[in-house]
Amino acid sequence: MFRDILLSYDGSPSAERALTEAIDLAQLAHARLTILTAVTKAAAWSYSGPSVAAVASLTLELEQEAAGIQRQAVERVPQDLPVTTILTHEPIVKALDKQIREGKHDLVVMGSRGFGPVKGTLLGSVSQHVLHHSPLPVLILHDDSARDRDLSQPGPGAPRVSEI
Repeated sequence: MFRDILLSYDGSPSAERALTEAIDLAQLAHARLTILTAVTKAAAWSYSGPSVAAVASLTLELEQEAAGIQRQAVERVPQDLPVTTILTHEPIVKALDKQIREGKHDLVVMGSRGFGPVKGTLLGSVSQHVLHHSPLPVLILHDDSARDRDLSQPGPGAPRVSEI
């Protein structure tokens, strides 16, 4: 079945759900779990002018934040489950592509905010990119609260229900 599961993790609600599923799958398959977390970069414009000094401090804070997020994920992993962590400074899409190509993973697990095709194209969807470019199977999970909100909203053309 699976020997090494690659999890893209950023601490978001959908990533939390992906972590839960990845742990369950890894336990069932007696597989290793590899957790990849990307350090957010400061905006390009901040590297010029008077803000350069502040960027150095911000960069350190962003790295510490990413390491803390990853550490919280590792703390959720049961002690008997082997786990590898990768903290990258590359953009997450590039880091995932590289890890999928060079790592010896059997499955990619990740969360998705559920932007949909139009918003995802405009805002950039990491999960859409991985889904379309990965030679490995990909499991994409949404957080439960987004699903519950979607189910409570009537779809277009749905009859309105009034309570008395």
